[in-house]
Amino acid sequence: MFQTIRKPSRNNIKHLSLSALSALGLVLLTALSPVLPAASPAQAAPAPSESTMDAIVKRGALRVGFSSFVPWAMQDKQGKYIGFEIDVAQRLADDLGVKLQPVPTSWDGIIPALLAGKFDMIIGSMAITPKRALSVNFSVPYDTAYIDVTLNREKAGDIKTLADLNKPEVVVAVRNGTTAALAAKKLAPNATFRVFNDEAPAVEEVLAGRAHAFFSSAPLPAMETLRNPDKLVQNFELQAFRAPIAIAVRKGDADTLNVLDGWIRMVEEEGWLQECRDYWFKSNQWESLLR
Repeated sequence: MFQTIRKPSRNNIKHLSLSALSALGLVLLTALSPVLPAASPAQAAPAPSESTMDAIVKRGALRVGFSSFVPWAMQDKQGKYIGFEIDVAQRLADDLGVKLQPVPTSWDGIIPALLAGKFDMIIGSMAITPKRALSVNFSVPYDTAYIDVTLNREKAGDIKTLADLNKPEVVVAVRNGTTAALAAKKLAPNATFRVFNDEAPAVEEVLAGRAHAFFSSAPLPAMETLRNPDKLVQNFELQAFRAPIAIAVRKGDADTLNVLDGWIRMVEEEGWLQECRDYWFKSNQWESLLR
């Protein structure tokens, strides 16, 4: 249920300097992975002797890769990106004393883009998985993703449980490469899947009656149901797939992970992260800002 919640303010928050943030982590990681080959000179990753965090401070800008997910990252009426992940990235940039440079990137290519040095890190609701951890290093979690589902009201019929979705005649719409897509295929492996590169066409597939169900990270399915009560319904709640969300960086950079881990612990203990979650995930005040 959405509530009236004030958006967290940074005005009364004391930000730490980079040196203070570094001091929060006491132990450097060992057994570092080999450094990846350099990308093109114009967008190359930091040299082995220079951490990503050093490069960020020297550049005076934090380049963050993300993909559009409501309400994690989306465009407002002026075309500016807003959302939970954008707030997290902006707070991190503020605490480091640098500017934020958001880099919108397609989800299916976001890890290759990070490895090629297109940006410094991914702050984009990326769940930790063993497969992803083979390519990147993750910070400690700063959020938890929950998988939810909404149904086409006319097609819902006898679909009252998750097991009722697990049939070949049931069509499920998902976004390609997401944790929700992986969850849906594991929870209902016998269903017929239609995969899209964004949430919008996946939702439209269900609204139009071409699919029975839409799986995504909460709170999007619930929000779409509230917007379209005549076409969508939620007959049951999923009780599985809580996924830890973390910042992804290139391998072999213990100093950057050290700063990020300390910073996440700081803003969590401060209560700022929870205020952000409450605003973006438990209220709908921000919807008036969208196009």
